[in-house]
Amino acid sequence: MTSIPLAEELLLLAYDDRTGKATGSRIGLDLGMAAAVLVDLALVGRVAYVDGFLKAVDPTPIGDPIADAVLAKVAEDEPHTPAQWLQRLRHRLRTRVLEDLVSRGVIQDVDETQMGVIHVHRYPTTDHAFEAEIRGRLAQALITESICDERTAALATLLSVTRMEPALRLPPEEVERAHARLEQIAAGAGFSGSANLEDSIVRPAVALVVATLGKAISVSLGAPKPA
Repeated sequence: MTSIPLAEELLLLAYDDRTGKATGSRIGLDLGMAAAVLVDLALVGRVAYVDGFLKAVDPTPIGDPIADAVLAKVAEDEPHTPAQWLQRLRHRLRTRVLEDLVSRGVIQDVDETQMGVIHVHRYPTTDHAFEAEIRGRLAQALITESICDERTAALATLLSVTRMEPALRLPPEEVERAHARLEQIAAGAGFSGSANLEDSIVRPAVALVVATLGKAISVSLGAPKPA
């Protein structure tokens, strides 16, 4: 199966298949999706973290409309920090990703009217193949000590920093262990903690982008609430 953008993976995990409603933190998902687009661009060598800023190092489009629009913006705009790019990119990004998934038949746009005037949109899943593949990759990463590929390690990191563990739909007794494993994957990839980027399981240039975006998300969301 052809992989889909990381932002779409996060969104499919966050939305309930049946009800079509988003779960978890809205701001966390929006920041995570903005970071995901930048991570996808870093994975194909289009953006890099240079002297405190995220910059376009190759403006060549990659063939994805949303990512290419972001790449053009990064290439044309003045340099910004990872935190600044997250705030600039997160607005309306979710809407664009939802529209793209609807157009491809992955999810359905159910427009309902409440109290006669309020329109509420739900997005139940119609093609479960993509989400099944995503959850399969994550399940394998969570239950084994094997090294993840770059994309799965990046996805695990984004799930951790955006506090989207509930989207994994695990029994309550397994959530804490899953969180610890996600953090272990992030640290092993050089995406968090004090890991040496030269020892990362992924390319140092990619690790640097993910690490700085992860820190920016954590700062934006603030300290987690006590359980």
